[in-house]
Formats: sequence, C-alpha cells, structure tokens
Amino acid sequence: MASGILLHIQEELTCPICLELLTEPLSLDCGHSFCKACITANNKEPEISQKGKSLCPVCRFSYHPGDLRPNRFVANIVERLREVKVSPEEGQKRDLCVRHGEKLHLFCKEDGKVICWLCERSQEHRDHHTFLIEEVAQEYQEKLEAALERLKTEQKKAEMYNSNIRKEENQIQHDIQSFQNCIKQLKDVLDSEEQKELQKLKNEEGHILHTLAESEKKLVRQSQLVGDLISALEHRLQGSAIEMLQVGLGKKSESWTWKKPKIVSTKLKSAFQAPDLSRILQEFKGEGRQVRVFMFRNVYPCNFSAFDVLGCQNFSSGKYYWEVDVSQKIAWILGVYSNTSDLNRKRSSGFVFNPHINYLNVYYRFRPDNGYWVVGLQNESEYNAFEDSSTSDPKVLTLSMAVPPCRVGVFLDYEAGTVSFFNVTNHGSLIYKFSKCRFSQAAYPYFNPWNCPSPMTLCQPNS
Repeated sequence: MASGILLHIQEELTCPICLELLTEPLSLDCGHSFCKACITANNKEPEISQKGKSLCPVCRFSYHPGDLRPNRFVANIVERLREVKVSPEEGQKRDLCVRHGEKLHLFCKEDGKVICWLCERSQEHRDHHTFLIEEVAQEYQEKLEAALERLKTEQKKAEMYNSNIRKEENQIQHDIQSFQNCIKQLKDVLDSEEQKELQKLKNEEGHILHTLAESEKKLVRQSQLVGDLISALEHRLQGSAIEMLQVGLGKKSESWTWKKPKIVSTKLKSAFQAPDLSRILQEFKGEGRQVRVFMFRNVYPCNFSAFDVLGCQNFSSGKYYWEVDVSQKIAWILGVYSNTSDLNRKRSSGFVFNPHINYLNVYYRFRPDNGYWVVGLQNESEYNAFEDSSTSDPKVLTLSMAVPPCRVGVFLDYEAGTVSFFNVTNHGSLIYKFSKCRFSQAAYPYFNPWNCPSPMTLCQPNS
C-alpha cells in the first residue's frame, strides 16, 4: 500500500514534458508545474493564442512567460521523494521501471538499457532505437555466449602461458643446479687428484732424499781419496828422478776412476710434476686424428655438448674432402665451422679446443648464421641437419637414413660455397648438402663428441 502511495506521489511530481521528476519546478496560475528547462524551451516556440502569450502544454491556459514562478514547496517534496529508498520487497521487482513503476518491456539499443514505455517517451531516450525485449534477447544471448567462450579460451591460454613460464623457471633452476653439480664434481675430482698426488709425493720424498744423501756421502769419500792421491803424487814429483823411479806410480793411482753417484730416476722425478688435468676434460689420441669424451671414474665432469673441437688445418680456398669414423658413437655432430674471431682457442694434440660454455642451452648455436654447417646424430637413431630460421632457435631438419652411417664423408667447396655430407657406409650416398654458404673467414673441420664417450676418428679416404 505504501509503495502505491509513493508511485501516486511520483506521478503527481512528474514533469508533463520530460516525464521525469521535476527539476527546479516552475508553476503557472492554472496549477500545473514543469521543469524550468522544459517550460523555458517550450516558451521559445510558443503556440500563440494572443500576441506575446504562450499556452500551457497540459490545459492550454494562456500565460505570459513572466507569470512563471518557482514552486519551492513542490521542489522540497521532490527532494524528499528522491531520498526515499525503495523497500527490499520493491527492489526485488526487477521487471518494473524504478522511475515510473511500469513494466520493463523495451530495450534501448543506444544506451544498452531495459526501459518502460514512459522512459521511451522521455527526453533521455527520445529519437533512440527501441525494440521489444523478446526481439533482442536471443541476439544478445548469442553475443554473451560468444564473449564467454572467447574469455574462457583466453583464460586457458593464460593458464597455459603461466604453466609454460613455471616450466621454464623450473628448467632454468634445474639447469643451474646441474651446472653447480658439475662444478662440484670437478672440484671433488681435483681435490681427489690433489690428495693422491700429495700422498705420492710424501711416499717418494723419504726414498729420494735418502738416495741423494747416500750419493752425497759417497761423493765426499771419493773426493777425499782423490785429494790424498793428488797430494802423494805431487810430493813424489818434487823429489829426485831416482826417488820418483824407485817408488813408482802405484797401482791405486793408475787404476782409480771416478764412480758416478746414484741419481734420482726419471720415474721418481715425474712424481714431482703437476698432473695432466686436461685428461679430465678431453683426451686426444692418434696424433690429432681422434677425439672423445673422457669419463673420469664413470662421471662426466660437465656437459660436453657445450664444447667445440676444431681441426688444426684450415681452408681459405679450394676443395677438400675428409672422412670421420662414427661407428662406435650413439651421438655426434660434425661438419664445418667458420667464425673464429671470438674464440679463445687452445691447441691440444693436433686439435683446436674451443670451450663455448653455455650450459643452459647448447643446441641453439648450430646454424649457418653462427658459422656452423653441421649434421648430427642424437638418441642413437635421430639424424638431423641444422639450418637458419627466423627465431633464436635453429631449424632442425630430420634426415632419413636407409643405412646408418659408420663413416661420414665431408666435402667442402670453398669457392662454390657448399658443404656436402656423404654416407660412406652406403656407397657414398648423399646425406645432406648446404648451399650458398658464406664463409667470412677460414673454414675448419668441426667435431663435437657430445656426451658419448666413444671416439670419433678422422680417417684416410678408401682406408
């Protein structure tokens, strides 16, 4: 009942022109009230009944614009009405217009609002496109469902990206931990080598010093004996010829020879030399013709896939061919390398040893743009060639191999800019060919034993 009274009062305080609650109400002598803005706009286009007069929009009562007077009483009631809150019961009636109490059955497309028929005629929605709710509900439901599906898809993408980020973070942490473990293993190996060498030195020290002391004593005794013989001979030489001939030289002076003292053997001396720690990293055999990873106590000191091995001989022109035996290996990479300006190279047993230390990702560098024209074997049976790509990762091509190569031939044509690989095991069939190679510097034979301990050996063709 109370809500009905409020609605009745609201109707009485509604401007007949804009159909909204009165704002700055002005009243006429006929008793009708209007918003100041609405009645002022009405006066600008008056319906003339007599010269200079306007007509009331409701009852057609004529009036002069100067007859309009503010109605403070009505203004106060309007303010109080605005302050009145709709009861919870009334608020649950969502199908009724809050302003007019009429049923909401229209939709304003411009404002995106559900309105009643009085709202449609109000100044706020005048000249707007309105439709029955039933006509637009299906269209908006389809739009909302499409938007919902798109947002769910985006949410799944975000979750996937987040999962990938976590995986990358975990991988980085794992790689860092692996690197730290490798360094720790190296330190442990070096500490073990140090203790063994020091213990060996202590064991040999007493024996070597005793040998040197005995040799020194013998040298002193021989020196004294020689000195006595020298003094005796000098004394005889100072006597007469008859005395010298009668005494004679003496058997000891004639037969005495210097006895060489016992010295420390080369084997014992080697105990005091620094151990060859390079074998912990790599071992080169066969006069620069073989390279393999060396396992120390069955432990890899680090990730050897991060290391490059370059042949000593380099090529700046001409055509060259060599063969590499990979029959014992389950992983390898070989080919040609030509970008040595930034290498800190160390020669060892006929090879240039180049540690490219990057433990987090050693695979990315194998691409022609970085100076690598290489093919390789991974996981015992996966043969690949590495080409350039538009991303930071190489373009890894899978190579089909009818017969697994036990020996790979590499042919370099420097002027033509080609590097070709042949399966010597399968009658020299072509494995892969790099064309349009840009050699900015001298080209080197390239070898990477990967983490496979078996050797890869440079062979004479037709051997």
